[in-house]
Amino acid sequence: MKRMKRRLTAVMCADVAHYSTLMEADDEGTLAQLKACRELMIELVESHDGRFINSWGDAVIFEFTSITEAVRCAVEIQKAIAARNVDLPSDRRMDFRIGINLGDMLIEGDDIYGEGVNVAARLQEVAPIGGILVSSTVHDQVRHLVGLAILPVGPVKLRNIGEPVDVFAIRPPGSNLEAMSGAVLSDKARRALPSPQTEAEQAHQSLAEQAQAFLRRQPRRLRACLMMVGFFFFLNLVTSGLSNLWFYWPSLPFLLPILWTLLGGRSRKHRSAFQGGQAKR
Repeated sequence: MKRMKRRLTAVMCADVAHYSTLMEADDEGTLAQLKACRELMIELVESHDGRFINSWGDAVIFEFTSITEAVRCAVEIQKAIAARNVDLPSDRRMDFRIGINLGDMLIEGDDIYGEGVNVAARLQEVAPIGGILVSSTVHDQVRHLVGLAILPVGPVKLRNIGEPVDVFAIRPPGSNLEAMSGAVLSDKARRALPSPQTEAEQAHQSLAEQAQAFLRRQPRRLRACLMMVGFFFFLNLVTSGLSNLWFYWPSLPFLLPILWTLLGGRSRKHRSAFQGGQAKR
């Protein structure tokens, strides 16, 4: 089997917001607008040393050898589309959402594949109208660019992507996106944000997870003993003011599980010896 080529590359995905609504209102006019916008985008992409990869419906994908040029191109695209929409009625404007990711991609002919492409496409899905969302790998490369407003969004669970992705929003100059992490996401992405936890909740969750992990590492009979001890201590807490039983017999929570373990071990040995004797006969 021929080994597929790979390369580190920047991927930009873009699609039209509310495309189905636009097509329902005027399919021919919308298609003409889409073609005009796509020609504008390709021209800007090529001016930033990028190339057109593919399109499906209203979505389009581009590749760049430079992540800096990819981000600058995305900003210019949104500015150009916004300028184009100024003279159009609000119900005929064509706004784009853009997602950018940097990753190790599989190369086959003129096409690119891999999780890096999927992440860029999912970022585009949850981007705000007229906005740009990028992954942390992109942010690390462009965070020092002069004149670029970058807003941290936080980890977002993207569709069909296993782990949450650290997302950042790039605010094009002149846009009205609020400088707040939750405000720069589409409704779909805001629903994907994890709910905030207090330090106490996080500590409690961590202790509970550690206890569960410890119990899972123990043999089944020992796990049962530990659970019995915990149960007796719970009874001690809730009944200590009602009876002196626990004061006089504090070892009872430990005695019963130990006896049960010893008797269980002895009975297993007896059964093993009996089964061994049966086998010899």
